[in-house]
Amino acid sequence: MADPNPFLMADQNPERNGSSSQSNLQVPDLALQKKPKRNKFALACSILASMTSILLGYDTGVMSGATIYIKEDLKITDVQIEILVGTINIYALVGAAVAGRTSDWIGRRYTIIFASAIFFVGALLMGLATNYSYLMFGRFVAGIGVGYALMIAPVYTAEVSPAASRGFLTSFPEVFITLGVLLGYVSNYAFAKLPTNLGWRLMLGIGALPSIFLAVGVLAMPESPRWLVMQGRLGDAKRVLDKTSDSLEEAQIRLADIKEAAGLSEDYDEDIISVPKRSHGEDVWKEIFLHPTPTVQHIMLVGIGVHFFQQASGIDAVVLYSPRIFEKAGLKSDTDKLLATIAVGCSKTVFTLVSTFFLDKVGRRFLLLSSCGGMIICLIGLATGLTIIDHYPDQHLTWAIALCILMTLLSVAFFSTGMGPIAWVYSSEIFPLRLRAQGCGMGVAVNRFVSGVILMSFISLYESITIGGAFFLFAGIAIIAWIFFYTLLPETRGRSLEDMEVLFGSFCRWRSTSNKIEKEEGQY
Repeated sequence: MADPNPFLMADQNPERNGSSSQSNLQVPDLALQKKPKRNKFALACSILASMTSILLGYDTGVMSGATIYIKEDLKITDVQIEILVGTINIYALVGAAVAGRTSDWIGRRYTIIFASAIFFVGALLMGLATNYSYLMFGRFVAGIGVGYALMIAPVYTAEVSPAASRGFLTSFPEVFITLGVLLGYVSNYAFAKLPTNLGWRLMLGIGALPSIFLAVGVLAMPESPRWLVMQGRLGDAKRVLDKTSDSLEEAQIRLADIKEAAGLSEDYDEDIISVPKRSHGEDVWKEIFLHPTPTVQHIMLVGIGVHFFQQASGIDAVVLYSPRIFEKAGLKSDTDKLLATIAVGCSKTVFTLVSTFFLDKVGRRFLLLSSCGGMIICLIGLATGLTIIDHYPDQHLTWAIALCILMTLLSVAFFSTGMGPIAWVYSSEIFPLRLRAQGCGMGVAVNRFVSGVILMSFISLYESITIGGAFFLFAGIAIIAWIFFYTLLPETRGRSLEDMEVLFGSFCRWRSTSNKIEKEEGQY
């Protein structure tokens, strides 16, 4: 049955024209030459979908300060704090692992609602926790919701966005993660003056409120046109594409490409058709693990690698343990430490917003490489400052303290201009339609696993090799990340999702492949 959502209705239904091979060349032309105004309907849908990411951001930010009071109230150890902070990311693995299949089954839109509902329950459980075990159970439930939200938001946004503004719109999940972090920091400061046993519970419990507004707002969104085609609902897909494309011509082209990617004949014109079983997601895991083509191998390597290095560079340790970093740097007052973390949140938010406007102008690679390079310098500077302070514990080295604070703010700023948003943008756009939900789910799972490992081991790590040594280690990983990005990641700016596979399969020789494609396209 067709979706009755009024937002699916369009003023016109274009007839298809042109072949899919021609369309693959036209979409980049539309994106790079005509430069149409941003589609406001696609923008609104992307904002609503991406707001689910605020759930993770808020939890990350609020826990950085709440742990100060949780430790005091529940009388728990640093090891228990590490477990409490990091395990939500491990729990998110479960959510991310099943979110792909769920979204193929019930649709992208209802998966977003489901994610919001799960996190709502988890936030309430954490806010009402009476002991450590109860709090950990709330973290488990919230973590499932986080995994769902992180996987589905970029997938939905990529599938609903026109090619010309896909980078801008698909970076929104990182924007809202960042905004959530800032709101978490503000919540820490706002409730810090309350009695200890009440303050941290309000910090965590109030995170349930955004879930309610998100679930209601998502009901106004259309379903992903690519998911509708996979279900054989071509009439609904046409109406969504008319509303979310920059022109009716692009809507025609996008529909033809989606039908080809889904294995459907271009001659199908009915509103509802029967689709092959493969369109429902069967045999996807076999194609990924048992019989992958070189193209799929290359896509999987970079799709998972970009998520691995995003977290392995230690950004979550900087963001979530920033109060401890500032304490090591010489800030002793809880109020001063929380105010400094708000500055971190502001830096992250501002530079993430800035990056969204450049993704479709300068491309993914330039931002990613410059972001990673900046992080390397900042992490080395932070590690150096902290090491010097450790070596002179009896001296108040103002310049070293200033260096640590500046490098913390700049490392977050550099991360937010590239590595933060591009991991979500890049992984959501490179996977073929048939593999997208499961491929993105695996990327999110790796992202959360690495984050969880770092957060659960950071205190023990810096107690073993010093806090300066820990950040020297992260700097070394960031250097490896830069080499990985430079060697293996082709530029994807301006290409349609269905035309993305041609860039992959040659691994380190992707430049020659890209040049060949550009020459062939230049002949038309």
